[in-house]
Parts: sequence; C-alpha cells; structure tokens
Amino acid sequence: MTLKYLLQKEFLQLRRNAFLPRLIVMFPIVIMCVMPWVMSMEVRNVVVDVVDHDRSASSTRLVQRIAASRYFIFGGLKPGYAEAMDDVERMDADIILEIPPHYERDLVSGCAAQVLVAANAVNGSAGQIGAQYMGSIVTQNAAGGGAADGAEALSVLNLYNKSLNYKLFMIPSLMAILVMLMCGFLPALNIVGEKEKGTAAAMNVTPVSKWAFILAKLIPYWLVAMVVMTLCFLLAWLVYGITCAGSLPLVYLLAMLFAFVFSGIGLLVSNCNSTMQQAVFMMWFIVVCMLLLSGLFTPVRSMPWWAYATTYVNPMHYFIDAVRTVFVRGGDFASVAHQVVALTVIAVTVNLLAVVSYRKNS
Repeated sequence: MTLKYLLQKEFLQLRRNAFLPRLIVMFPIVIMCVMPWVMSMEVRNVVVDVVDHDRSASSTRLVQRIAASRYFIFGGLKPGYAEAMDDVERMDADIILEIPPHYERDLVSGCAAQVLVAANAVNGSAGQIGAQYMGSIVTQNAAGGGAADGAEALSVLNLYNKSLNYKLFMIPSLMAILVMLMCGFLPALNIVGEKEKGTAAAMNVTPVSKWAFILAKLIPYWLVAMVVMTLCFLLAWLVYGITCAGSLPLVYLLAMLFAFVFSGIGLLVSNCNSTMQQAVFMMWFIVVCMLLLSGLFTPVRSMPWWAYATTYVNPMHYFIDAVRTVFVRGGDFASVAHQVVALTVIAVTVNLLAVVSYRKNS
C-alpha cells in the first residue's frame, strides 16, 4: 500500500509540473520530425568547378553528367586550375575536375583517358566521399554510360532497405536516444531535486522502505518510456510511412530493458550528487560517451581496438543493434537473444549498484 500512495504522489507531481508533460509530448515530436532529415551520412550539395581543356563532345557529356547529379552543384567552367583553386581556398568550391587536352581522342583510341580530381579534404568524409562520387561519374562517362568492354554489368540487390532510405536506418536510433534521455535524465533530476528541497531527507527518516521509494521514483518514467516509444511508432508511420518489419512486442521488450538500464544509471548518478548541476554534468558525460561509442553514427568495427572493447559494456550499442535488427530487418527473438541477455545483465548490475549506493546515503 505504501508504494501505491508514493506512486500517486509522483504522478500528481508529474501532472502539476508545468514543464515535464509538455516535454514528454513535444520532445519526441520534434526529434522524430526534424532529426531524420538532418542526421544523414550522405554527402550532398558538393560544389564542383570544372576546368575543360578539351572542349569536346565527350568532355561536354561529362560536365552534363555532373550538373545532373543529385550529389553535386555545378560551380561553372573555369579558364584554368589556378582560378578553380581560388574558389576552393575561398570555400566556394569543394572539388576541382580538370579535363586534359585530347580527352576524347584518348577515349576513342582506347587509351587510358585520365582526368584530375582535386577534393578539398578539410572535411575528410566529405572530401573522400565526394571524390568517390566523382570517380564513379568519370568511369561511367568513359564507358559511354554502360559497362566497360569485357566486364559484366553489376547488379545490386538491397535486401532490407531497398530504397537506401537513411531515415529507416536512423529512426530506431532516435528511439534509443529518447528512451535514454527520458529514463536517465528525468529520474536523476527528480531525486536530486528532492535532495535540494530537503524532502528526500525527510523521507529517509520515515518507515518507507528504500525499495518502495526507488520504485515509486522509477515506475512513472518506465511508463513514460513506453508512451514515448508508442508515439515514435505513430510518427514514423504517419510522417515517413515506415513501420516495424518485425515484432512490436519484441521492440517494447528491448525498450523496457533499456529503460531499466538507464533508470538505474540515473539513480546511481543521483546517489553520487547532491545538486542538479552536478547530476546534469555527470549524466551528460555518460550519455555523450555512450552515444559516440555505440555505433549510432559510425560502424563500431572501424574503431580502434581499445574503443571497440568498450562496446561490450555499452548498453546503447546492444539496444541500437537489436532494435535495428527487429525494426529494419524483421528479426525474431533468436536473432537478438544475445543483446537481450546483455541488456538484462547490465540492467541487473546497474540497479543493484544503485540500490546499494542509495542505502549508504539513506
């Protein structure tokens, strides 16, 4: 019965708060409707200056291919390489394509027709990927738009994301970020806020058990996590036409385990800090490290071995990997059993540490 009244108190505080109910509703809407459009690893709008010394039909066709590409913005024909380099130094251009004299003659005679592609690599990924795009266009132009002589045409079949829609790849990750923030930050700030007000100290001298107090603080945010996940599914369907390819109950199970993990982390942080400012800084440190090392933006296999080793204890990595497997690929429980076990072990460990540390501060 004690837990029942404590839960009533928490829900009343949540409802009477002028900010939290709006945050719970508006934050997922903003994240789901804005971030999938901007969190894309595709490189677009690369400005290309062309220096054409050949002025032939083949070089003109190459320039037209560049202008028609959805990845490039044609910056115009420049009279020489020095003028194009001036644009690069002023950040008005990203790539220079220099077509040498006799380009068409070399193509017709079967010789290797070479062009110069100079990319501004101040932004390493943009320079590298933009140069790869340009190399593909140059190769297609040299082959006359088809396969090269003696080579078979290459056919690519995308099994799970057939249209290569980056939003389908990012939406499950955004769900992870929302659950992490709702179940990590909010419980930590709630408990530390009561410490600052003095109500936590008053609660510690009552007969209320620590388990009842902790569950009363965490259960409302577990329910909030499920509401946020439901809202994310609805927005993904209504805004982007994206639905879960696998089992929705399995995704909810993963989200609940992930909520258990971060509610425990939030409780652990609240036990180690006495002010909201300290709790925010510590939670922000933990969240940023877990995000950057989770494989959310870059493949974990490309990390150095010492950074890759951290993924074995990173719950964010397990959840993102599992939810993408179910949501995008339609995987079943057997395909994410490893992640479920890992999240369960981490959740139990973190929450036990949080309970023990809370008892020391009681």
